[in-house]
Amino acid sequence: MRIVATTNCPVRLSFLIALLRDGGVEPILLDGQMAAVEGSIGAIPRRLAVARDDERQALRVLREAGE
Repeated sequence: MRIVATTNCPVRLSFLIALLRDGGVEPILLDGQMAAVEGSIGAIPRRLAVARDDERQALRVLREAGE
């Protein structure tokens, strides 16, 4: 697994997930439950990970979108 993005913003997170899926990459959300447990105050950012084999494609998709 490779981390391709880290954010506390649920809107940006949703956008990044949609971008990656549209680009043919299935992201995995890490720390979603921990962020909810701490009350979503931003102390624990959520991370988006992809399979190691998908990292290059994921980074290309994000770069082309200006992320």
